[in-house]
Amino acid sequence: MTHVGILGGSFNPAHRGHRGITLAAIDALALDEAWWLVSPGNPLKDAANDMAPLPARLVSARRMARRAPIRATDIEARLHTRYTLDTIRKLKRRYPKIRFIWLMGADNLADFHRWRNWRQIAREVPIAVIARPGYDGRALAAPAMGWLRRFQRRTDHAKSWTTWRLPALVLLRFRPDPTSATGLRAVNPDWFRHVAGPPDRSGTLPD
Repeated sequence: MTHVGILGGSFNPAHRGHRGITLAAIDALALDEAWWLVSPGNPLKDAANDMAPLPARLVSARRMARRAPIRATDIEARLHTRYTLDTIRKLKRRYPKIRFIWLMGADNLADFHRWRNWRQIAREVPIAVIARPGYDGRALAAPAMGWLRRFQRRTDHAKSWTTWRLPALVLLRFRPDPTSATGLRAVNPDWFRHVAGPPDRSGTLPD
């Protein structure tokens, strides 16, 4: 059985913070690899006017994932899924020999109650929440955490996540990286215009 962490996001653009927390999570959770699901469109960001085209974001993610046990993929676009629950269910059906754990930053936990069928997501896969500077207070006080807190597992038991009864949540804390996609876009709003060429195939998922 292969153990895979899933980190979904816009990756607008991908940056060293994504890579750093992913590698740390791979180690903390004893994962074989992680998959970055580069979203074709986040329903909570429909009003955003600075979202780069999917091909550019995919190229950015695959370049940042090079030489690491990370696959950056646009599989959500190919699965035609818009919501996380649908994506997770399709991945579980397509890859029955893989055990998945959902990875999210504390900023996502703060808004998790706004995700469609968020409680059901927690019943489908364990969740690992990664601390993020400036968001931990909001995350721990968030409505979703009020429900999830009863299912929280000890951090020093993180490598045992495949044995947990669902729902299950673990909080992970790594050395913080202040890099943010928002900050990178503020410095270079046209970053995607400089991303040339087709994405490499390093993110191809197993058959």
